[in-house]
Amino acid sequence: MSAPVQPGLYIVATPIGNLGDLTRRAEATLAAADLILVEDTRVTGKLLNHIGIKSKMMVYNDHKGAKDRQIILDATRCKIVALVSDAGTPLVSDPGYKLVCDARDAGVHVTTIPGASAAIAALTLSGLPSDRFLFEGFLPSKTKARREALGELKALKATLIFYENGSRLGAMLDDALAVLGDRDASVAREITKKFEETVTGSLADLSQRYGLEKPKGEIAVVIGPPGAAEPASADEVEAALKEALERLPASRAAGEVARQYGVDRRMLYELASKWKAGTET
Repeated sequence: MSAPVQPGLYIVATPIGNLGDLTRRAEATLAAADLILVEDTRVTGKLLNHIGIKSKMMVYNDHKGAKDRQIILDATRCKIVALVSDAGTPLVSDPGYKLVCDARDAGVHVTTIPGASAAIAALTLSGLPSDRFLFEGFLPSKTKARREALGELKALKATLIFYENGSRLGAMLDDALAVLGDRDASVAREITKKFEETVTGSLADLSQRYGLEKPKGEIAVVIGPPGAAEPASADEVEAALKEALERLPASRAAGEVARQYGVDRRMLYELASKWKAGTET
């Protein structure tokens, strides 16, 4: 590939561990860049030294104000500006979202140089369903907020991907087990590095293991989708219908419960209407 010459903003994915995973396009783009936006000059400096590039680096994160972003955008009109994160693809639980939004609004040329992503790598290592998945990134650090966030994901019929650190991993798995129920899961750490490890098992098994063990390194947790739910009992459906009738007319209450439990709407409407008629006589 010839070095890019068009001024603009280049979103460049970098290795998540093994420096050999840097793509040829990424290397060429970094070599051509007039300015490289980085999270940490020490981290990116090691990568640039590895490939023999001496480029001007500037620390960038999404805490930078609009004035700082405008200076960068002004530079992209006549210079090649590369955006990288410490590892993996920028914007994926890393800085860059506000900058790319502003660049789009300003009509700046924006393109991506794709490459490694720890979330996708962990998914492929997990052996869990990959046809439908949700990347959630880092969950809140506090138990209450973390459980609330997990509760919002409980009914989603998809594999879930999270990032976590070793000191919180055991607590996160405990909360996932409590909120989501026991599911197949995996914990991957240090992907592409010397001590790469992927441990698979049930959430119960993993919660027990990492309640005692505090692993080091970058960690991705992958949790499988929920199994088929047990059919609701007639008592459960009737209780739900009665609760819905306190808020809604019979037709809407029947529709809500039918969607929730997969029960025939007409039957529920007839039952709701019967109850309504009984209370009115």
